[in-house]
Amino acid sequence: MHVTLYARPGCHLCDDLKTDLAALQTEIAFVLTERNIDDDPADYARFQYLIPVLDIEGGPLLYPPHHGDLVAAALHEAANHPHDH
Repeated sequence: MHVTLYARPGCHLCDDLKTDLAALQTEIAFVLTERNIDDDPADYARFQYLIPVLDIEGGPLLYPPHHGDLVAAALHEAANHPHDH
């Protein structure tokens, strides 16, 4: 399963979510890709006021505020019900 974190440098909420995701990787198998929205004008336009945004493959986009239990539940749900692409 692939998870994309839309973030930017200096965002403490982004850093907190990255820490939570690293801990969750010990119980749920997923590959995390971080996208700096400052590097992509389309990402910036879409997410500039919303970061950190978590895009879970086969699941919904998750917007702040992020609560560890809800992030974990969404990851478990996506991992247990993979969608065919």
